Amino acid sequence: MSQVEVDGHGPTHGASFSAEARAAVEALLAPVDADLARRYPGDPGTRQPVHTVYVPADAFGADTVRDWGRRALEVFDTHAATPAELARALGTAEDALLADVHARVRAKLEREPVEDLRIDFEDGYGPRPDAEEDAAAVRAAELVAAAVAEGTAPPYVGIRVKCLEAPVRARGIRTLELFLTTLLANGGLPDGLVLTLPKVTYAEQVTALVRLLEDFERRAGLPAGRIGFEIQIETTQAILGADGRATVARMIEASEGRATGLHYGTFDYSAACGVGAAHQSMDHPVADHAKAVMQVAAAGTGVRLSDGSTNVIPTGPAERVHAAWKLHHDLVRRSLARAYYQGWDMHPAHLPTRYVAVYSFYREGLETAAARLAAYVAKAGGDVMDEPATARALSGYLLRGLDCGAVDLAEVTALTGLDRARLDALAGR
Repeated sequence: MSQVEVDGHGPTHGASFSAEARAAVEALLAPVDADLARRYPGDPGTRQPVHTVYVPADAFGADTVRDWGRRALEVFDTHAATPAELARALGTAEDALLADVHARVRAKLEREPVEDLRIDFEDGYGPRPDAEEDAAAVRAAELVAAAVAEGTAPPYVGIRVKCLEAPVRARGIRTLELFLTTLLANGGLPDGLVLTLPKVTYAEQVTALVRLLEDFERRAGLPAGRIGFEIQIETTQAILGADGRATVARMIEASEGRATGLHYGTFDYSAACGVGAAHQSMDHPVADHAKAVMQVAAAGTGVRLSDGSTNVIPTGPAERVHAAWKLHHDLVRRSLARAYYQGWDMHPAHLPTRYVAVYSFYREGLETAAARLAAYVAKAGGDVMDEPATARALSGYLLRGLDCGAVDLAEVTALTGLDRARLDALAGR
């Protein structure tokens, strides 16, 4: 028998912790516990789109999503009609996995070509007469409301307004006001509403948007916190402030729980760092540094990351389309491996390789991830001894594949023995 016996409440004799010491520890750490719960609530448990499609406000119409799907299918069928042609385009081997992905991507382009649509009133729209932008904001909201009512809207949809810097602040606020009030007058705010605040340099600009949304919710009788927004990271000041601190972490705090995402702006940020136009890319070292800071700042907060885009458009002869597709595909795969599960797509011809890259990523790792998760749940060990954090990551991986349509629930359940609710629980959703 050991020298110290335990009766379930503490040692029966010898040195021990006093009740006073335990109470002092609880009092000391109670504020820390509350702060951790407030700042780091974990994953929100909702679907994250694999991409965001940006369309200038003046080019947005009732058939925009259908048109993007039609054009994406047209280029897919022209330049990758078969798995063999797709393999040649991407410089990969033709195999059963690619054949499966090819069929699934074509079905995705028919069924749901756009997962997240942003109607752009900023760089893609530019300065316009006030009356023209007023009318465009109202029209955009009316079209979104109609699509939601008809069931034809993408899962997520919203607008990017002009930034809150002095020269365009009033214009951006006016456009946001018109868009939101028109939505309210035409059926209410859709569940998948997303707002994007661009060119943020100071945390106070985030606070300013929070105050505007608080006022709007109060006056409209909406629940407090109903309207969230994304913060676009495209200035150097958003990564490192003049005080030497990581500004992006301060921005998340300044959002008071309303921030839903951090979106990296490839070209504005690269240019701000002095990178020449020929070298501005998602995989440039300045981009990797910025996104690494964003990733650490957002970890555990429930704020999600989105990578940027490529401006190389897959158009023209087959050789040019294939070269642009390979570039885009490889960049998307690179982002996925770095846990940037979302990105921007700027042209319908980007959609095929977006989904090929995403679907391949989730399908090629399906059996291994499922086996590891099943072993963890069964405590059966296996080739890798996983911990709870890894089990969360494995479940999250499978759930992301399910959300975008890369994998099916029936096959995940067959491989793991787990239903959707159990996967959600393991992922911490």
